[in-house]
Amino acid sequence: MINKKWDVILKDEFKKEYFAKLGRFVKSEYKNKIIFPEYKNIFNSLRLTDYDDVKVVIIGQDPYHGVGEAHGLCFSVQEGVKMPPSLANIFKELKSDLGITRTKTDLTDWAKQGVLLLNAIMTVEKDKPLSHKDKGWEIFTDNIIKYLNEREKPVIFVLWGSYARSKKELINTKKHYIIESAHPSPLSASRGFLGSKPFSKINEILVKTNQDTIRW
Repeated sequence: MINKKWDVILKDEFKKEYFAKLGRFVKSEYKNKIIFPEYKNIFNSLRLTDYDDVKVVIIGQDPYHGVGEAHGLCFSVQEGVKMPPSLANIFKELKSDLGITRTKTDLTDWAKQGVLLLNAIMTVEKDKPLSHKDKGWEIFTDNIIKYLNEREKPVIFVLWGSYARSKKELINTKKHYIIESAHPSPLSASRGFLGSKPFSKINEILVKTNQDTIRW
């Protein structure tokens, strides 16, 4: 499926009935409707950040539902696509926190450094947010979080907004770290996301746990 250690970690998931049912649903949707991201990019987040390489997990809800936006990494859009408001606020906070002015909207470079950009729901119908909710993706991605939680090496879980925060119960905070705040969406960014300094906090924890920091 992924050709990485994730294939070993997730081998039992791929055999479960819920995943078979999800697979049938997803294939049918791609055949009959416009679905994002492109089929080949569904597992981009896992492909770019293998199990042992994960340092940070940023949890999104579902992919962007506009043409050309989603490519399998939460909050990231392909170059040349108009920057979504949530990503603009993420970059605004990055500038405020670390003084970094970032314009590159494709976050693949973060993923390659160990930032797992995980959408809880991995596919979506064009112009229909949350259209693939409760089809099995959440079971799959909750189990990804659980498998990461089993690791001895600490992981930093970044939970922005109430949906991401609902995943706290899956995380052992004696072993791993949680950074949480309001969502970067314009509807909530001013209620605790802006000014939360997540990027410097992540790098401070990485230094403390003897890991390389992220070049944001």
